[in-house]
Amino acid sequence: MGLVTLSLAFSPCPNDTFVFHALTHGLVAGAPGFDVTFADVDVTNTAALNGEFDLVKVSYAALPWLLDQYTLLPCGGALGRGCGPLVLVNDPGVRSLGGKSVAVPGDRTTAYLLMRLWAAEEPPASVTVVPFSEIMPAVAAGKFDAGLVIHEARFTFQRYGLRALVDLGEWWENDTGLPIPLGAIIAHRDRVDPEQATAWIKESVRLAWENPRASRDFVLEHAQEMEQSVVDQHIALYVNEFTASLGPDGHAAVDALLNRAAAEGLVPATPLRVS
Repeated sequence: MGLVTLSLAFSPCPNDTFVFHALTHGLVAGAPGFDVTFADVDVTNTAALNGEFDLVKVSYAALPWLLDQYTLLPCGGALGRGCGPLVLVNDPGVRSLGGKSVAVPGDRTTAYLLMRLWAAEEPPASVTVVPFSEIMPAVAAGKFDAGLVIHEARFTFQRYGLRALVDLGEWWENDTGLPIPLGAIIAHRDRVDPEQATAWIKESVRLAWENPRASRDFVLEHAQEMEQSVVDQHIALYVNEFTASLGPDGHAAVDALLNRAAAEGLVPATPLRVS
């Protein structure tokens, strides 16, 4: 496959650029070239429905609509503990989402699915998909009663005068004892050998950990003006043992999330097929 170029899409967030730096810079022996697209997960979730990419980072919550075309790879994604989405509010009197307006980063994101499970008994009155970077300013300005945020917002939301109504990762972990499954790497069934792709990504992760300075410029280039301390916290939190391999706990977490969501009628029931 040395002369083949595959399409690869992932977010510009530090965890993804850190993980895929080696793979996209020709540092993984035997891997093909890649045509890289940077996009937020709501964009990649939709693009994957149309089979637009050979390898793509998507939300675990979107898998039930994608596994007819794609195979879930057991590495490269984002799972973990203490890294869940937050529901943020500005009004100190808000105690639930019942009757409230909420801004979310995507309607098939894991964050939104978790929020729906958590707020099932007191659902919001309205939900609006808003670009991730605009959610906290909009909540601070009173355009929405609450905002659902992910990633680096865990480290910066206080700057907007907001407070966390709930840490959905903490809620999930306390309820299930499992890590929280956020983002998955999937390979197109007709165009990518999943075993080869798994080997490439595992090697890219290994190289990232072996020499973290090698990817620093690439990570900062795409980090949307994040300062170095936030970038470092982001990578330390989201790139962990589950990035190298889902393992039994990772697989159990994905099964638990999708089975519970299917039981609630929030996603189609779909058996997982993992490389």
